[in-house]
Amino acid sequence: MADALLIGIIGDYDGRFSHVATDEAIAHSAAELGLPVEIEWLPTANLLGGERQLRLDRCDGLWASPGSPYQSMGGALAGIRFARERNRPFIGT
Repeated sequence: MADALLIGIIGDYDGRFSHVATDEAIAHSAAELGLPVEIEWLPTANLLGGERQLRLDRCDGLWASPGSPYQSMGGALAGIRFARERNRPFIGT
């Protein structure tokens, strides 16, 4: 079996419907495609420091979560910039 894809969600998980639905959408899509997937929420405040690249570089794809405002708009934008500059698969909702 292939290694699981790691999808990093740029956002501050708070259990709202849209955040739960994001997790479920990824899980349903992965199941339909027969692909193993892991989901990791990436708090925006953690995307400002020196570990930002390590956190984001591990991800096979990135998703900017719905439900702004983010705790750190700068962190959210840093994650989006990372995806764009490194040509990573990215979706923003």
